[in-house]
Amino acid sequence: MTNGLNGQNGHKKKLETQLWNIADSLRGKMNADEFRDYCLGFIFYKYLSERQYIYANGVLAEDGIDFLEIDESSEEGQEYLEAIKEESIAELGYFLKPSELFSSLAKRALGNQADKDEISDEELEKSSIFILGDLTDVLNNIERSTMGKESEEDFDHLFEDLDLNSTKLGRTPKAKNALIAKILVHLDKIDFRLGDTESDVLGDAYEYLIGQFASGAGKKAGEFYTPQQVSKVLAKIVTTGKERLKSVYDPTCGSGSLLLRVAREVESVGDFYGQEMNRTTYNLARMNMILHGVHYRNFDLRQEDTLENPQHEGMRFEAVVANPPFSAQWSANKLFESDDRFSQYGKLAPVSKADFAFVQHMLHHLDENGIMAVVLPHGVLFRGGAEGHIRQYLIKERNWLDAVIGLPANIFYGTSIPTCILVLKKCRESPEDVLFIDASAYFEKATNQNLLRAQDVDKIISTYRQRIEEDKYSYRAPLAEIEENNFNLNIPRYVDTFEEEEEIDLAAVAAKLRQCDQDMAGIDQTIQAFCDELGIDAPL
Repeated sequence: MTNGLNGQNGHKKKLETQLWNIADSLRGKMNADEFRDYCLGFIFYKYLSERQYIYANGVLAEDGIDFLEIDESSEEGQEYLEAIKEESIAELGYFLKPSELFSSLAKRALGNQADKDEISDEELEKSSIFILGDLTDVLNNIERSTMGKESEEDFDHLFEDLDLNSTKLGRTPKAKNALIAKILVHLDKIDFRLGDTESDVLGDAYEYLIGQFASGAGKKAGEFYTPQQVSKVLAKIVTTGKERLKSVYDPTCGSGSLLLRVAREVESVGDFYGQEMNRTTYNLARMNMILHGVHYRNFDLRQEDTLENPQHEGMRFEAVVANPPFSAQWSANKLFESDDRFSQYGKLAPVSKADFAFVQHMLHHLDENGIMAVVLPHGVLFRGGAEGHIRQYLIKERNWLDAVIGLPANIFYGTSIPTCILVLKKCRESPEDVLFIDASAYFEKATNQNLLRAQDVDKIISTYRQRIEEDKYSYRAPLAEIEENNFNLNIPRYVDTFEEEEEIDLAAVAAKLRQCDQDMAGIDQTIQAFCDELGIDAPL
């Protein structure tokens, strides 16, 4: 088993290196966000092609025919393709002809160098056939193959961010074509091992690239990516005591990695639900789902503003997770006072800080037996006004707050502020207290960012699941104590991390000062003697 894992890890590492080298082809031509979209878009196209090839060959196995050998221009070939298309769309959600597969296009890109085992970038640039038009048609045909079908919404405009006419790819059509050909040819050499059911190398590598691009994308990175270890904490919390989940929901799903992380912590997840405002990131999330083998029937992702235009109204979910944009602005329109998500609280979150609006939205969609975990800035723990009112209602009237977990500062891309995780349940096993965990001092310091280590994650999770009290780390605060603190949840009020300073021996300090005075008197006499000898006034 160990050898198998080592083999998988080795292949994964090799794949990550290959993908990163391909990403380097686009570095310097565009910013991190843009080359992320191109690289991941091409990886996704290759993945769809390989899935199509494997599935079609399975259908053709009895006839002993290889999908790539079908003559698309013959009557018999067209009959085969129609039959395969019907089954592919029902099972995969889309269809590609043999000539539209990634490998076919990569071979055409090689032109008269197709028979060579190795070809330099310079040779490729000179010999590559113009394929930009073909590639554009293929990507459009993938979407067209789903029109009027059950999978249409999941593939609609999926490749719209892959602008093959962008001047960022090159000034002339020939330059653009050469760059795209180079990426296709290099990517075609990579083995995604889709036939290995035990391996998720592609999904892991895709996630790796998202994370790498996020680290270079600056402030905007947090909009689509939650650091893996933070995702792990959230996922482990909402799967506590569960082996299977009927559903998981993320109202600010970004690239979808947090939803997929939850699935790793249980045997199975029935359905994935999410909403994302940014169109490009929404496309990324749909690709991410499909790349991780989630069937198009088992995910429902929508592109809209979650607070202003919720898309899953009336639905309840067993697990709810989110890393919303910190202290974002929202309309706080008076009309929302009668919205079922907010009406019971008597107050709306402030216009300039939507943090509690996201909490209220998530609670509205949380099932009675569900668990919710959300990352928020520390301000939600103690800010007054409407936020204080909402906080009091959650604790005193509803008793839904289960735990408050303080995280280290500087662990998110684009912000160094300290953050916390709020855990909420509608049916709590420990309704008499709230668990506070101060994990802010448990991390590894990196060059630009602090990192949660595996042992830090394990400590948080074991403390939460067993509701352990540990000096200077965790404390179970009775509800009465929280009320005495006027529902202020600032963690230092409950977890005392104060370290007593070593006692000072005042007598020893006084003796040392007297000795200093005596030493200075001797030095003063020496200076006076020197000054007398030189015939100058001594300093005071």
